[in-house]
Amino acid sequence: MTRLQQLFTEQGQSPWLDNLRRGWITSGELERRVDRGVRGLTSNPSIFTNAILGSEDYDEEFSGAVGAGSGVEDAYWQLVTSDIRAALDILRPVYDESDGLDGYVSVEVDPKLARDSARTCEAARRLHRQINAPNLYVKIPGTAEGLQPIRTMIAEHRSINVTLIFSLDRYAEVMESYLCGLEAAQGDLSDISSVASFFVSRLDTEVDRRLEVIGTPSASELKGKAALASAKLAYELFQRTFSGPRWEALAARGARVQRPLWASTSTKNPDYPDTLYVDGLIGPDTVNTLPDSTMAAFEDHGTVAHTIDVGTDEARALLDELARIGVDIDEVAAQLEAEGVASFEKSFDELLDALNAKVDSVS
Repeated sequence: MTRLQQLFTEQGQSPWLDNLRRGWITSGELERRVDRGVRGLTSNPSIFTNAILGSEDYDEEFSGAVGAGSGVEDAYWQLVTSDIRAALDILRPVYDESDGLDGYVSVEVDPKLARDSARTCEAARRLHRQINAPNLYVKIPGTAEGLQPIRTMIAEHRSINVTLIFSLDRYAEVMESYLCGLEAAQGDLSDISSVASFFVSRLDTEVDRRLEVIGTPSASELKGKAALASAKLAYELFQRTFSGPRWEALAARGARVQRPLWASTSTKNPDYPDTLYVDGLIGPDTVNTLPDSTMAAFEDHGTVAHTIDVGTDEARALLDELARIGVDIDEVAAQLEAEGVASFEKSFDELLDALNAKVDSVS
């Protein structure tokens, strides 16, 4: 049994792959990864930018779409949906065998819509209708403007991956949106699924930068700890939210918990262990989506053990200490959210520019 398989069978955590490229689909690599224990897959604009611009695998389909009269942006979405549909087919057996727990593939709405609630709803609805697979997650950014689309999509029985969550307050708002959506939905709720993607390593990167500016020995001792602490408190909040009479009434209608998904789990600081954000966040009813390099590291030397709720009191004390010395976690989260939205927009724009240049070069 692989370590990835052990995560699920022994600890109740689902390991997902945070990457997708066409060569993995055509070569059988994605199927082999599923055989080794991958139980889902996430994508984002940056992943597709790297995949499409980093190989010739998409050139024929892109040229055919443009030649048939599609605009560059429409051709891009054709490439994306082709990959997503193929990945959905490969993951479908996992979805069926797990009774809809896993086997999902995530595709993100146009990142330029992150601050536009109405158009985010339209885009998410359109992707669900266009791709039309029960194991599809449409990703909606967890911005303030994303909260209403989350409620609306869940109420319409459309499964959602809420992405770019950095703060505990926003995470609480996201879970509330999910619950409100379930309460507004008609009939049996068992066909609705959702995850809430809590971003991890980027938090340490920014907090560490601020601690470096403070420069005291006590500040240095706090480096590399904020992300795991925040995630542990997020898990505590998850457990508290999905319990009690309100949740029990929804569960009686077939509702599933909105599992926390640990995202951005590659280690950015080379001084930290390369499996830091995997080993430290293992527990039931969670997902960890791993970039391929992090997955390879965990498969090689990761530790499978229950860790998610170990040291919760210490995590709370650590965040209190950060606040005491002047590191405002809420301010950090707001900055990271803005940077995350901007980064995905930039990747999307760069990709469209490159595809336009490709059209110009062959016309």
